[in-house]
Amino acid sequence: MSSAGPNATAAASASAPTWANTTGPSRPAVEDHRGTADGGMDELLAPVSTLDEPVKETIMRDVRAVGAKLRAVLIPLDRNSPFGYVGVLQEENVEASEGQRNVLNQLRDWDLWGPLFICLSLAIILSLRAPTKQTSHVFTTVFVVMWIGSLVVTINAQLLGANMSIFQSLCVLGYCVFPLTVSALTIALLRVTWLGMLWLDLIWLSIGFLWATRVSSVFVGQFVKKERRLLALYPVFFFYLILGWLILLF
Repeated sequence: MSSAGPNATAAASASAPTWANTTGPSRPAVEDHRGTADGGMDELLAPVSTLDEPVKETIMRDVRAVGAKLRAVLIPLDRNSPFGYVGVLQEENVEASEGQRNVLNQLRDWDLWGPLFICLSLAIILSLRAPTKQTSHVFTTVFVVMWIGSLVVTINAQLLGANMSIFQSLCVLGYCVFPLTVSALTIALLRVTWLGMLWLDLIWLSIGFLWATRVSSVFVGQFVKKERRLLALYPVFFFYLILGWLILLF
């Protein structure tokens, strides 16, 4: 009878399902993962279970992630000089700092909330400036041009061998519209003052256009081979040029 006890215990342990806790209580895996996070970018990149957390915490984490990507658009790479971006297309590999590698890893963890917010903001700004009878048409045009244009640029990059998914490309291109959205908002505010002049509009629009194209060049250059980068960036130029023309038109 005494030898049956250990054998029965071993048999029970062997027959227990793999998810059963046979060694006593332990801390949940999510808590251990959070405990090892360094904070900041690591916290945003870390996979987190949202089943048991408050809705407010989930929303605020997504908002922080969108804000981090917008900062990445404003300051895409750490270069040694302000004009260091000129050589992006000529470099075999576009080198990034440790912090910017984290940003690129975050962009690989794509989301469409930020691009959707930027698209809606630009469409609302331009529709408010348009004539009353054209408001709905302007809103629809901006929305369609942004998403269809992003899809065309993405397909072109995919055909050229870009090693990123379609949704990652849509995410990057959508976030890169942010400088143009800022330019559109600035022009709309200036037009209600005595500073609403065409040549000032052209200056603000040029800044937004060059910044958006510059940021796209840096990010697309990370995923496309050197000999094909110009072919990949050629549609990007026209994509932002069309958006800039819509901003100037309305």
